[in-house]
Amino acid sequence: MDLYGELILEHSKRPVHAGLRDGFDAEVHHVNPTCGDEVTLRVHLDRAGDEPVLQDLSYDALGCSISTAATSMLAEESVGRPVRETLATYRGIHAMLMSKGADPGDPEVIGDAVALAGVARYPARVKCALLGWSAYLDALARAGVDISGMRP
Repeated sequence: MDLYGELILEHSKRPVHAGLRDGFDAEVHHVNPTCGDEVTLRVHLDRAGDEPVLQDLSYDALGCSISTAATSMLAEESVGRPVRETLATYRGIHAMLMSKGADPGDPEVIGDAVALAGVARYPARVKCALLGWSAYLDALARAGVDISGMRP
């Protein structure tokens, strides 16, 4: 198995920040209707500074290894960072996944999610890889963060 396959497997078997925790600003539940993957996701923001920082992201993911791994990668790359930076990561992942394999992704921008580059060649699986991110954007909006203009 190649390094990317091992990263996906590792995040799927031992997801980062998994398990719903109390002390959150918003909770959402998203379902991928094409395959049945589900994620319940909570965000907790620190609004003390000039811009909101993602203090915690917790989730319960039920689904395929791609969906679970992608949500774990989201948590790993986002917790502790300003929301603005997490949305730049989202834009990089989204561009890679929508490229049908033409964009290999930039590890400096998207971290371990570069392992998901091969998913771009399978349109039905792209929704699996973006499920957690879709929930994250929804949770931010429900927490009162203005994400307009920050989506691709």
